[in-house]
Amino acid sequence: MRAMRYLPAESPVWAVETVAGSPGAQFLAGGTNLVDHLKLGVTAPELLVDISRLPLDQVEQYDDGAGLRIGANVRNSDLAAHPLVRSRMPAVARALLSGASGQIRNQATTAGNLLQRTRCVYFQDVTTPCNKREPGSGCSALEGYGRYNAVLGASAACVTTHPSDLAVALAALDATVVVLGTEGERRVPFADLHRLPGDDPSVDTTLGDGELITSVEVPVSRASERSTYRKVRDRASFAFALVSVAAAVELDGPVVRDVRIAWGGVAHRPWRARLAEAALVGRELTEDAVRSAVDEELADAETTAQTAYKVPMLRNTTALTLTRLAEEETR
Repeated sequence: MRAMRYLPAESPVWAVETVAGSPGAQFLAGGTNLVDHLKLGVTAPELLVDISRLPLDQVEQYDDGAGLRIGANVRNSDLAAHPLVRSRMPAVARALLSGASGQIRNQATTAGNLLQRTRCVYFQDVTTPCNKREPGSGCSALEGYGRYNAVLGASAACVTTHPSDLAVALAALDATVVVLGTEGERRVPFADLHRLPGDDPSVDTTLGDGELITSVEVPVSRASERSTYRKVRDRASFAFALVSVAAAVELDGPVVRDVRIAWGGVAHRPWRARLAEAALVGRELTEDAVRSAVDEELADAETTAQTAYKVPMLRNTTALTLTRLAEEETR
């Protein structure tokens, strides 16, 4: 058994300074992902700084009602059940409820959900080469079991996908991540939080050394109030997405005024489908229009015999999700 130190955080600033000043230190919140990796030998930090008791567990509405501020330690189950989340950004609630089990949602935190690492079988198997776990060792998924592999934004170094459902919904809703570091606080647009793998897939995010997510800010709009999340998986529960779609739409009659689309299960990070969005704005929202827009976004998709199914599945799921939202708005 490897020796490890454990310290409860005294404050957010103390936590940041302690982790930044201690190579090999990691934050511990709900532990639903990190503890698994400790057991599997995927990670072996010398110090765990427990941030779970820090007062970052509130959901607050802005004074002007234009958005919500979600604390980093808000439990997934509490966030999914929050009345303002359910009414003003239902995609977030539905994404959370489609993930994991009730027991895990009771433990998992908002920030931890966003920062969970890939569930690639080779990343979690320390007997196999994995560039994400051990840079330069190779990518076993390239020639091995690859049914869950990425079809967008992958590289020769890594073809894994990001596992979070919540992250896909937040990507679609233009969230901002509030981060505390040794230089103070900064705000990161959600689209800039996660990285594509490039030559170094071991780095998942753009967070600096010791930086701590303290909250997530989500603007509220007419589109966010008409949002949803749809997940396609091998079984009805406790399964990661083959593909998923978070969508929000605002119509002017039958014409798209505003649309947001993000995909899960297809890339190293939540994939914001901006080409598809641009192709739909100003057009009548029909199934054919959505399918055509999705094809524009997927023009650069790279598939294998194992992942080719994801393209039609994504096209069908996006078309179903948006047309159902349009039907609901016109009732």
